[in-house]
Amino acid sequence: MTQPMTPPPSAPAPKRLVRSRGDRWLGGVCGGLATYFGVDANLVRLIVVLGTVFGFGSLAIAYVVAWILMPEE
Repeated sequence: MTQPMTPPPSAPAPKRLVRSRGDRWLGGVCGGLATYFGVDANLVRLIVVLGTVFGFGSLAIAYVVAWILMPEE
């Protein structure tokens, strides 16, 4: 007696870095980063604000670049 063939288990879908539509304040970048890394979005927002203040605006430029380059979910 032969066993019916079962398809091999599919690999999990790769995680994609996308801007969030549901968890957004400005552009959805922080919400998308938080979802990708599995952390709270407010923590990411706090890091971005502190990095912008203490980095003399360099993180704000990185935020705008991410806003332009990251696709929306």
